[in-house]
Amino acid sequence: MRQAHPTEREVGIEWYISEGEGIGGVLRGRDEYFQVREIEHFETQPLSATPDAYPDVVFRATLRGWDTNDFVSRLSNELGISRERISWAGTKDKHAVTTQLFSVRGVDPEQFPEISRADVEFVGRAGRPIEFGDLVGNEFEIVVSEATAPGRAEDVLRELQEFGGEGTEGDTVGVPNWFGQQRFGSQRPVTHEVGLHVAREEWEKAVLSYVGNPFEAESEGTRRARARADEAASGDQDWAAVLEEYPRRLRYERSMLHTLAENGGETAADFREALETVPSNLQRLFVHAAQSYAFNLMLSERLERGLPFDRPVAGDVACFSDQEGPAELVVPDIDRLQRVTADRVETMNRHCARGRAFVTAPLVGTETELADGEQGEIERSVLDDLGLEPGDFDLPGVFDSTGTRRAILLRTELDVTTGSERATFEFALPKGSYATVVLREFLKADPIEMG
Repeated sequence: MRQAHPTEREVGIEWYISEGEGIGGVLRGRDEYFQVREIEHFETQPLSATPDAYPDVVFRATLRGWDTNDFVSRLSNELGISRERISWAGTKDKHAVTTQLFSVRGVDPEQFPEISRADVEFVGRAGRPIEFGDLVGNEFEIVVSEATAPGRAEDVLRELQEFGGEGTEGDTVGVPNWFGQQRFGSQRPVTHEVGLHVAREEWEKAVLSYVGNPFEAESEGTRRARARADEAASGDQDWAAVLEEYPRRLRYERSMLHTLAENGGETAADFREALETVPSNLQRLFVHAAQSYAFNLMLSERLERGLPFDRPVAGDVACFSDQEGPAELVVPDIDRLQRVTADRVETMNRHCARGRAFVTAPLVGTETELADGEQGEIERSVLDDLGLEPGDFDLPGVFDSTGTRRAILLRTELDVTTGSERATFEFALPKGSYATVVLREFLKADPIEMG
């Protein structure tokens, strides 16, 4: 193994699996160099279906240079509706070309505006909105440009095939199923810090982690505004003055500051209300990021202890694969869990080798049952270090989380084509997994610098 970049270690990713040097290069030299298309799993009725029975219009949008949340805000403003009436299955990055499904309630297709860099195709109507996770996975075609040594990709590929274990064949590779940098903020990884404070119901610290807490990667003006927020918290609490200095493009931070200025910003209730002014999906993301950070730490510790990822040891909790998923993509079914006792290890090893089962680790919530054995020791140790326990996620509003489990190994068939100063990667991943956790092994670069 090889130690990860310091930026990655901030979010719990401590290691590279491959020892070899990276190919270098830029991951998002142009938006079209990072293309993502959802593998859809959502039933619709024709557009002619009765709006009363099927009030949600479903459309497929191909977005160029749009963050999903920004696109939804723009669309809701153009339609003159609450953004809470627009739903989608998975959030995509800004610096990419992405194709994904959306639904919008109570609006006819004729009312849709034209939005630059967005191509909309109406799919049909549905009786419920699209929900987070209403997809099978994503297909990727990604070009790494300005690669200094594209030929090194073959060495990394061999190491990842070996890590994938007995069940990997041909072009199939395996990597730890990390939560990627964008889960926590690509340029400013703080969402997990906010979420950890929320889980401890430290509302003031949660808000200040988001509106204060300046990062070197930000512009001088933004750093200055964030520093002023930190000063206000420990001094005059003049939130109106902080709001006046704050860049208008940071609308979520400004929304929090506006609420603090109105309410005084002196009590825990004031800070909780400020945090609840941001969209509900972002509120949930804070808690999810805290869970993801703990998950990454658990995977890092499992690697350090030399425990396998492709097969279980006694005490692990495994899940089976979703037999209804597409043939080209093996999808873990976290609703079908089994605790691996000592007498079941060999049987589960065979299931894992055939792609029928996966070892899991928890995204901790109120209903989480931790593993036994050495993996259980890892899970308890990480939670102890973070000062958390499952009951801490019994939280107000949308912050509440029952938790779930997640496969620790990510396998995919990976096609790599190298040329002069570039490499092209084509692969598909199950929903919730990150393309960057595959590509980071090839680039070996600071996530912020590689784009």
